[in-house]
Amino acid sequence: MQWRPILSSLRHHKLTALLLMLQVALTCAIVCNVVFMIVNRVEQVSLPSGVDEAGLSMLVSETIDKHENKRARHAADLAGLSKIPGVTAAVAVDTLPLGRDESSYGTCASAEDMATAIAAHSMMRGGLCVQPAVYGGTPGELGVLGLHLAAGRDFRTDEYVAGADEHVAGADVPVAILSRALAERLYPGKNALGQSIYTGGSKPIRVIGIVDTLLRPQLREAGVNQYAMLFPMLPNDGEVTYLLRSAPQDRERVLRMAAAKLEQLSPERIIPAGGMRTYTQMREAYFQRDTTMIGLLLASGLGLLFVTALGITGLANFWVQQRRRSIGIRRAIGASRGDILRYFQTENFLIVSGGIALGLLLAIMLNLVLMKHYELPRLPLYYLPIGALALWLLGQLAVLGPALRAAAVPPVVATRSV
Repeated sequence: MQWRPILSSLRHHKLTALLLMLQVALTCAIVCNVVFMIVNRVEQVSLPSGVDEAGLSMLVSETIDKHENKRARHAADLAGLSKIPGVTAAVAVDTLPLGRDESSYGTCASAEDMATAIAAHSMMRGGLCVQPAVYGGTPGELGVLGLHLAAGRDFRTDEYVAGADEHVAGADVPVAILSRALAERLYPGKNALGQSIYTGGSKPIRVIGIVDTLLRPQLREAGVNQYAMLFPMLPNDGEVTYLLRSAPQDRERVLRMAAAKLEQLSPERIIPAGGMRTYTQMREAYFQRDTTMIGLLLASGLGLLFVTALGITGLANFWVQQRRRSIGIRRAIGASRGDILRYFQTENFLIVSGGIALGLLLAIMLNLVLMKHYELPRLPLYYLPIGALALWLLGQLAVLGPALRAAAVPPVVATRSV
C-alpha cells in the first residue's frame, strides 16, 4: 500500500478529516461509557433475590381499628387465607427482598466490636460490624419464600417473639438466620453456625442457620446488597403483608379470592390497590427506572453509532465522486480493483484510528466526571480495546460500499475531461 498518496490526500483535506476524527472520538468516549452503564444496570436488574419468585403473590392489609389485637388478627387472616383453593402456604411478613420498606440493625461479631462502634457512633468503626437488613415473619416464612437453607435449621415455634409497632424490637430474639454473604463478612474464615451476633440488646443472638442468597429490601452499593438476616419476630403492626404461595398460573385468581376473604374476615381494614400483586410485578416495579434507563441508553448508543457510520459513508462517497478521474488514472497505469479498495479502507482506518486514540482518552475523562457527580463505578480498562475494535469494524463496514464503487471505476474515466 502506498502510504504517501493517502497521507498527501489527508493533508489536502485537513478540516474534513479532523471533523470526522472528532466525531469518532466523541462516539468512542460516549459509547464506551454508555455500554458500561448498560452492563451495570443489567447486572443490577438481574440480581438474584434468593426467593422462589414464580409462585408468590402478596396482599398488603392495613387495619383501621386501633384497638384490635393485631397478632390475633394476623392468625385469623392466615387461617382463612390457607383455606383458599390453590394456596399451598401463607405467612405474614414485615417486608420482602426488593420490597423497599427496610429495617436494619447495627450488627457486630463481638461485644467488644459493638462497644467500639457505639462509642464511635458509627458501625464503620466497630471492627467486624455491619448494618444488615432484617426480615421478620410468622412461622413458615423460610419455606414460603423458597429460601435455600445451606446450613443449620429453621426457627422453632417457641423461638418466636412479638415485634413492636415501630419495627425496632429485634434485640430480644434468641436466634437468627444469616445470608451467606453476611456470615462471611462477620466471621471470615470461620463457620458462622453457633456463633453469636450483637445488635445492642442485653443478650447476644445465636446463629442457627445460613441461607445461600437473600437480597435487601432496598438496594445499596454492590458490596452490601446481600447483607441480610431473618429474625423469629412476629409482625405486630397494623400494616402487614400476607405472602401466598401457589402455582404460577393461579396467582391472579388467588389474589382476588384472598382480597375477598380478608374483607369477609374483617371489613375494618384497607387493602390498597397497589398492595395486591405478584412478586414478579413487585420486582418489575422496583427496577422500572433501571429498565427504562437501559432502553434509553441503548437507543442513544445505537443512534450515535448510526450517525457516525452515516458520516463515514457520506464522506467516503464524496471523496469517491471527487476523485473519479484520479482513480481512473491509477487504474489506467496498472492499479487493480483490490488496490483501490485497500486505498480507501486504509485511509478510513487512519482517520478512525486518530479518532479512537483521542476517544479513549475522552472516555476515561468522561468516566471520571460520572464517578464524581453520579457515583458511577470506575470504567474497567478492557472496555477501551473492545470499544476501539467495534469502531474500527464500524468504520470498515461503513466505507466498504463507497470503496467498492471506487474500485469499480473503469480506466476509461482517465481519458475524460475534468
